[in-house]
Amino acid sequence: MDRRILKTRSAIKKAFIELMAEKKFEEITINQISERANLNRGTIYLHYMDKYDLLEKCIEEHSEVLRGLCVPENHEDHHLPIRDSLLLALEYIERHHLFYYSMLNNKGMFYFWQNMQQMMMQGISNQISMDRINQHANKEILVRFLTSASVGVMEWWIMNKMPYSAKDIADEIWLLLERNQVQKEIV
Repeated sequence: MDRRILKTRSAIKKAFIELMAEKKFEEITINQISERANLNRGTIYLHYMDKYDLLEKCIEEHSEVLRGLCVPENHEDHHLPIRDSLLLALEYIERHHLFYYSMLNNKGMFYFWQNMQQMMMQGISNQISMDRINQHANKEILVRFLTSASVGVMEWWIMNKMPYSAKDIADEIWLLLERNQVQKEIV
């Protein structure tokens, strides 16, 4: 893709995310995005149908990157140990804090967080051991509980402007997951 196109799309997304951090999605207009990006309205419409299309593309882009970090194509098993993928995902979220803060701050972005929970749930479900302390537990309920707790900690971390590093949060979440036998690490 042409560098100018990439630069223009990047400016549009940056302006859009900045506006989402400041106001509700419903209040944002294409005019505001174009002014913030220092572009003509028509230029935005060359790349996106409307603000809903722009939102969808931003969500898809960030979701794909996270999915790639959690399930890299070049890994033999098509997944990393959950501890490694958790750290990679949290480091990515840390680098893109404004986007994730905006998604949480705009309560209408439920779809985005559902997608995050699904990825986390799949990772936990694939790696949890149902013997010893978990042998009498209902796996579906246990996986949902651990996912909700983990995503809840991540939400708190993002909304509180990341008072701890991604590594610290990954270590804490991992410690809690490990206590419930989410430990089938791949060596």
